[in-house]
Amino acid sequence: MESIIPLLKATKDASLAVRKLSDAQRARLLNALADRVLVNTANIITENQKDLVLMDDADPKKDRLLLTEKRIVDLAQSLRDVAALPDPTGEVLLEKTIEQGMSLQKLTVPLGVVGVIYESRPNVTLDVASLCLRSGNACVLKGGKEAHFSNTYLVGLIHESLMEIGIDWSAVMLLPTDRKFVNELLTATQYVDIIIPRGSEGLIQFVRKNSLVPTIETGAGVCHTYVEKTADLEKAKNIVVNAKVSRPAACNALDTVIVDAAVAAEFLPTLKDDFIKWNVEVFADEVSYDILKKAEYPFLQRAEPEDFGKEFLDYKCSIKVVEGFDAALDHIHNFSSCHSEAIISKNSEAIETFLNEVDAAAVYANASTRFTDGGVFALGAEIGISTQKLHARGPFALEKLVTEKWVVRGDGQIRA
Repeated sequence: MESIIPLLKATKDASLAVRKLSDAQRARLLNALADRVLVNTANIITENQKDLVLMDDADPKKDRLLLTEKRIVDLAQSLRDVAALPDPTGEVLLEKTIEQGMSLQKLTVPLGVVGVIYESRPNVTLDVASLCLRSGNACVLKGGKEAHFSNTYLVGLIHESLMEIGIDWSAVMLLPTDRKFVNELLTATQYVDIIIPRGSEGLIQFVRKNSLVPTIETGAGVCHTYVEKTADLEKAKNIVVNAKVSRPAACNALDTVIVDAAVAAEFLPTLKDDFIKWNVEVFADEVSYDILKKAEYPFLQRAEPEDFGKEFLDYKCSIKVVEGFDAALDHIHNFSSCHSEAIISKNSEAIETFLNEVDAAAVYANASTRFTDGGVFALGAEIGISTQKLHARGPFALEKLVTEKWVVRGDGQIRA
């Protein structure tokens, strides 16, 4: 294939039919797709295995690639959850009559064609398609070669569901995996209305720098958990362990533990047994290194400067011991990617100051950062976690896949 422009044009044309679908038709489409996904669970796993055998077992992205029966069931439920959400289009945001006698309405309308570039995660294929179709949008999917078989099969199921209701399958277009087509996608302003990159920091920055199509950044997750001196240390241990090991390849997983010096010697050894179970490699600053060395923690390294502000995406984390609350906030300010940040504390004043002053898409008090997720936040699904401040921040989900239109009704008015 020499060019993807014909494919993009087909999706643009198909977007008109998607826009015309009623709320009930869009919901039925997603419920039918959920049924189709469940019926084809075994086939999905078979195709997914073709991708998995090509990836090194040591690659932390392998967990992102994996589709188990439970994950497929969860994906089907996510489709139903999105179907049950209210239609984000057609909402009247403002209504008034201006002095010239014309009536004005500001309405929410679909964006049009949403382009998403992503790596490793075949679940994103269904998440993006469901959110786009539910909000009256078509979508162009540029998945990575590492998920080629999984993505191709899932998009085939989407196409069957679209054609079943008479919609051109081009409304959800899976582009070739060849990277040579990325620049063509990023400059296709005539056919694509918005681009959303989801993946590594390198991918995100490449899209930011090279796209002529407006871009929404789903940023890397450099997530901190601060154990403040008044924290319930048992709760703190459970939260830190969960945030690190429950799914370390997720963008909402913990990367750096910040510990108040007043409780460091008591708290840090409590992590030992749980971290050993998961072979968590710790990159410790000078104070925490001495504490964990004395506790005979086996997977211990001295932290280098680059170990702070780093997204590990693996069973690895850094530890920083600080002298008080202000020092913790300074560390987060200097190293955060503005994704998800947490404080563990019993001091209500410290908690409220943390929640108000920390600049991040999601801030937590006494809970794991692993909850930053569109499904968990009752948004059905997400395209990604936006760490920027324009248009959307946090889980980029259904209600953000719209733009605005002004509707003006007159009776022959002309402007002097």
